[in-house]
Amino acid sequence: MTTEVGTPVQSTGGSKRVTIGDVARSAGVSTSAVSKVLNNSYGVSPAMRERVRTAMAELDYRPHAAARGMRGRTYTIGVLLASIRNAFYADLLDGVNAVLRDTEYALFLGSSGSSEKSEKEEQTRLIHAMVDRRMDGLILIAPAVRRAEVVRIAAEVPTVVIGHHDPSPAYDCVVNQDGTGVDLVIDHLVGLGHRDIAHLSHPTVRGTQWEQRPEHHVRAAYQAAMVRHGLADLARIVHSGYSDEGGYRGARELLTSARPPTAIFAGADVAATGVYRAAAELGLRIPEDLSLAGYNNTSVAALAPVSLTSVDQAGALMGETAARLLLERVDGRRDRAVVTASTPHLVARGSTGAARGGPLRLPRP
Repeated sequence: MTTEVGTPVQSTGGSKRVTIGDVARSAGVSTSAVSKVLNNSYGVSPAMRERVRTAMAELDYRPHAAARGMRGRTYTIGVLLASIRNAFYADLLDGVNAVLRDTEYALFLGSSGSSEKSEKEEQTRLIHAMVDRRMDGLILIAPAVRRAEVVRIAAEVPTVVIGHHDPSPAYDCVVNQDGTGVDLVIDHLVGLGHRDIAHLSHPTVRGTQWEQRPEHHVRAAYQAAMVRHGLADLARIVHSGYSDEGGYRGARELLTSARPPTAIFAGADVAATGVYRAAAELGLRIPEDLSLAGYNNTSVAALAPVSLTSVDQAGALMGETAARLLLERVDGRRDRAVVTASTPHLVARGSTGAARGGPLRLPRP
């Protein structure tokens, strides 16, 4: 049986389901006012919102999701991420949740796992599943799905892309000023006297048509920074992946080479954790024998045993921005694409120290 919102139905326990009309009578407002609160619409005073929410809590009111979906919305938001093991994604989700917490929207996650070979196919399947379930909007975190497919879907379902710098009239972009963040890291390491600074990056998923993924920007900025400091001949990039295992493999390759670096810049904190493991196996101390910097400034970086120098991307703020932009699209308050960029800052901790031979003086800008 299909029931419209506002029509009482019998629950399994025999009691009537609370309706929007019951909430309106309890709060002393109109049913349209309750609808505005449920839809998080503009024009609702804080006092009215509080009265309605109090009545909903007292009556244990829950909107009928299936009926609401038939009326045009499901009040669900889908979030796609590459892996649940990257702590930075948790920061992004915290920000998304902070915005959605006081709305009627429910958040559903899809993770493609850690298999780089099947990442594109798994993510495409997950996005199609979200669309088939009529989710009202999508937040895609650094998607490996073909860009043309994202543009096609975004033309039908409001979509925000986090991380990629490829703009489109079809979707909104939330990015970080990655070039600035990398400059902060390299300037910091050079200022400590390091010259042989290697970079651990993520291999690019081929055939996705994304030309400005975050790792592309970070790699280009790293090479430019090394050139700016006169260190182009010492620049090295290992495409080992943004994972603990990727960081471990990349660090082993670098640290057992004929010319081991004195500093490693990992493109993600999760990869930096693997560097710690490789260094320990090789009997190297951080930062005495090897300086290490990450990117994202996740909660793991701040742990006392880790104390990782890292670039803070303001992950929670990026998540909040993505959620707000998406709700604007879903509610029809905006139909023009927006690109927003957060400003990073460096958080220096105990994993970076002076290179053997002492610090160098940075050239004045």
